[in-house]
Amino acid sequence: MKHLLGCTAAFAIFAGAAWAQGDLTYVVNNESATYDPGLTSETFAAPIIGNTFEGLVRFDRDSNIEPALAESWEVSEDGLTYTFKLRDAKWSDGQPVTAQDFVYAWKRVLNPASGAKNAAMLYQIDGAEAAYNNGGEGEIAVSAPDDHTLTFTLNQRVPYMMQLLTYSTFFPVRQDIVEADPDGWTRNPETFVGTGPFRVTEFNFGESVVFEKNPEYWQADTVSLDTLTFRLIPEQATALAAMEAGQVDGIESIPAPELPRLAASSDAFLIIPALGTTYAFFNPTESPLDDVKVRKALSMAIDREEIVQFVLQSADVPAIGLVPFGMTVAGEDFREGTDTFGLATTAQPEAAAALLAEAGYPNGEGFPDTVFATYSSPPIEKLLETIQQMWKQNLNIDVEIKATEWQVYYPEVQQVQYQIAQMGWGADYPHPMTFLDNFVSTSPNNLAAWNNPDYDRLIAEAKATSDEAESLAMMREAEAMMMNDHVILPQYHRNNYMMMSPKVKGFWRSSLNVPYFREATIGE
Repeated sequence: MKHLLGCTAAFAIFAGAAWAQGDLTYVVNNESATYDPGLTSETFAAPIIGNTFEGLVRFDRDSNIEPALAESWEVSEDGLTYTFKLRDAKWSDGQPVTAQDFVYAWKRVLNPASGAKNAAMLYQIDGAEAAYNNGGEGEIAVSAPDDHTLTFTLNQRVPYMMQLLTYSTFFPVRQDIVEADPDGWTRNPETFVGTGPFRVTEFNFGESVVFEKNPEYWQADTVSLDTLTFRLIPEQATALAAMEAGQVDGIESIPAPELPRLAASSDAFLIIPALGTTYAFFNPTESPLDDVKVRKALSMAIDREEIVQFVLQSADVPAIGLVPFGMTVAGEDFREGTDTFGLATTAQPEAAAALLAEAGYPNGEGFPDTVFATYSSPPIEKLLETIQQMWKQNLNIDVEIKATEWQVYYPEVQQVQYQIAQMGWGADYPHPMTFLDNFVSTSPNNLAAWNNPDYDRLIAEAKATSDEAESLAMMREAEAMMMNDHVILPQYHRNNYMMMSPKVKGFWRSSLNVPYFREATIGE
């Protein structure tokens, strides 16, 4: 399983000759609150944004960087100044894409009033962090000398800068469109203008999103599908029934109990390596989670191997750390050789109970009312029920599970209004920093509001050094600092399990969890 997660060319693809044009229906299980590429950090938004927008560069199916809206670029000898030459690309409404569109988009992200979740990704640009901390005001080292030239200067060398640029936070948006309807432009097909291979024709909220081929796309002659429909079916079992009845062409996930059967019998079954970790946040300001001994005891008391084998019934990997396998720096997988932080893939009931007793709750006596919050999802709720039972068996404590719809749940988590909250993270770019950056004290994705100045310093130094081995050592030390404080309850490093009809050729889904349909065709 490890070598699968560690695969650098993490994707699934059916290669084939050209087929007839057609209509393709793909099932998603969740609906995002926003599809604004600059503002969102939601995984659920990635399928739509990934097929309607492109940035300067993109990943190819082998996870290599290739040109997108930029046809070429140069990097200064000191590695600080990047200059991109844009191709003659157009927005989906026919207006030309200009370098100024990027300048506007990035400065918008760096205005706290925008509510961008990943503004820190732009802090590498000189002046960006200071501008963000000053309400978006200040000199930022990004400019558009002309319509086809974009240049920016970093405050320090960033070895993975080109990978960062593939993420949606760096995509352009149109100033006239956004400012005419800041809150609603991504919910209306007429104003949801993008730069990608498809454009939205219908937002049927709670039901589907319908796309058509974007005739203005710079590679429109390579796009074969006439229409593409993302159909919303929250229940995985219902989606599978639709797939097996031939009502849809693909589904993004599969019920865990069906994995063995489908792996053995279906030529539509796919395992997609995913750079992701599922975990829960502990709120270190809420009793009884304000005691690190309690947090560690709860983590020691769960059996991660049992969860993967009998609950998930999957090829996922039990997790005792934050960063998943498959993140390579200086020729080493980040995960290999790291500490265990006192955890194991199996439960340690005696040690966990002893630690809980040290915290003042011998045999669970007097343990305060505690709620494990999650979003409504049958597989996730089943997972949490298993953890709940393990805590009862190994620690003699009762923890309540509370599930609410994502649109209600996520804002509460963002405001750290919970005791324990089920979340996780999928990589935005294939580098450990995409996970570690989230626990810097100023990150909007630091959903435990954890604050450690030494951690912040280590992360900053890991970014600053040009020595990859030194950076790797610093990142490992930073992860250990966070993990030894048991801010999260790591559960498993995940794969994605999906189905796609063998008639569909040219489809691929990246290890960053974006399904790409720009090369998809449908045969007989």
